[in-house]
Amino acid sequence: MKQVHRCTRILILSLLTVSVFVPIFLLSNTLRHFNSESEEYIADLSTIKYRTDALKLTAIEKEEGESIEEPPLIVYKDGDISSVVTNTADRSNMSDQSGNAKGSTDLSERNGLRHCYVFLSFVFICLISSVSQEQSKQPTVPQSPDVRSQTRRVLDEKVKEMKDQLIRAKAYLKFAPPTSNSQLVRELKLRLRELDRALGDSRKDSDLSRGALQRMRAMEATLSKASRVYTDCPAMATKLRAMTHNTEERARTLKNQVAFLLQLAGRTTPKGLHCLSMQLTAEYFALQPKEQEYPNQQKMLDPDLYHFAVFSDNVLACAVVVNSTISTSREPEKIVFHVVTDSLNLPAISMWFLLNPPGKSAMQIQSIDSFEWLSTRYNVTLEKQNSHDLRFTSALNHLRFYLPDMFPNLNKILLLDHDVVVQRDLTQLWSVNMKGKVNGAVETCQEGEPSFRRMDMFVNFSDPSIVNRFDRNSCTWAFGLNVFDLQEWRRRNLTGVYHKYLQLGYVRPLCLAGSLPLGWVTFYNYTVGLDRTWHVLGLGYESGVRRGDIEQAAVIHFDGLMKPWLDIGLEIYKEYWRKHVNYETHYLQQCNIHP
Repeated sequence: MKQVHRCTRILILSLLTVSVFVPIFLLSNTLRHFNSESEEYIADLSTIKYRTDALKLTAIEKEEGESIEEPPLIVYKDGDISSVVTNTADRSNMSDQSGNAKGSTDLSERNGLRHCYVFLSFVFICLISSVSQEQSKQPTVPQSPDVRSQTRRVLDEKVKEMKDQLIRAKAYLKFAPPTSNSQLVRELKLRLRELDRALGDSRKDSDLSRGALQRMRAMEATLSKASRVYTDCPAMATKLRAMTHNTEERARTLKNQVAFLLQLAGRTTPKGLHCLSMQLTAEYFALQPKEQEYPNQQKMLDPDLYHFAVFSDNVLACAVVVNSTISTSREPEKIVFHVVTDSLNLPAISMWFLLNPPGKSAMQIQSIDSFEWLSTRYNVTLEKQNSHDLRFTSALNHLRFYLPDMFPNLNKILLLDHDVVVQRDLTQLWSVNMKGKVNGAVETCQEGEPSFRRMDMFVNFSDPSIVNRFDRNSCTWAFGLNVFDLQEWRRRNLTGVYHKYLQLGYVRPLCLAGSLPLGWVTFYNYTVGLDRTWHVLGLGYESGVRRGDIEQAAVIHFDGLMKPWLDIGLEIYKEYWRKHVNYETHYLQQCNIHP
């Protein structure tokens, strides 16, 4: 009997021994297999980590004590799990299906589970990263090219990982009370300062020092401690979501401020130009009346010459247009310039061209106030334009629609904006076949081009008077270089058409502020397209204009806010404008205007 009991005890102990050591043996084999392939998987995990949209958090520079504005409660809707990594998304979908089958899982619980999976995926990725870092200390073995390329991709993500650590550390600090001074809080703050200094302005891994990587490992260890203290996954996800929402709001505010400051800078007269106008105005009024007259005034009414119109209140801009046009003309003696400005800038512009005459070309400087018939005949009230931008509300910008009345003796005229530079002879445009149209201009209806415009972007097609009369897909064109057949214009009374739409715009919004959309509706079906090499746009707002297009263009246009005479102008294009300005002139030197 005793022998039976002894055998039974031996058998039980043997089974217990097998049940303990066999799982250990199997687990050790699994771990060895995992360690041999972890380097291959870690790159994919790191890629998955940074491919997610909702987990791309930018660094928050708020102080620890500031409050964070919470976003709307329902952020993730059913079926929208783009913020979760692939494996996590599968698990959350499975949990949603099982919850729907039971019918007892509510929306907030499902969202909480998703957030928990997000946070756990973060922890899992970080643990895998730490395993790879430990393995990097061991002696390396030869690797295949694929494994080496994957490891290189992982190393290229160090800067992103460090920024991620900063965000996570700040999120953990938000859980601590404001007056907390625990060991973990002090350690997190210390690691934050160290890692922030180590990261600095680095944008790629090659910029990082060896000390930066040590700081990153120290931060990871501290974050691991914090993850064991703060285990509330939904609360962590909510806090991270709030930080993301707050950062997006700040970025949106800064973007609006930048746009406002650009608008303000574009409308402000630089100090040097203001000085130049004052100096020239004082000199002009010191002249005798006969000294204020221009030569060759008999050419003003000759319809057989090449007449150019420029409307501007900028001295240097007018000078560049005139100088570049004359320098590229084959017959400068046949060119006549009609410059129209306001009464304030009339003396300065007049004095400039008296000091710098346009050679054999004829010049006429007029003030808009000299056209007394303008306000009485058409009752123009441009102040009603719904815009504070002087580029839109200025009468000079709308004066182009009264060209037949301003120059009744001319048959054809070429209109140039004051922010253009002429690079080729333009007199050939007088021989262009207008095909019975009024306006000759370069079209801007090619998508993908910097100058692309679409009619429904500026014209209100929800208005019945617009949608029944115009095609929203019709080709648009640009102001800046325009050939006008004034005889055909008078015959069709297009000035009256323009004025009708201008008055209708006072009653209801038909167009955005500005003369461009009004020009589209006024010259609708009366515009002939010119070859694109005549006019290239975008040098005042788009830095992607091809250099080849600029070189072969007859006229380049600095349309937009970044004019070449402003500090905010694009430096890569200013050379085309500066070469037509004589910076050695006494007045430019005196007003400190330099290239």
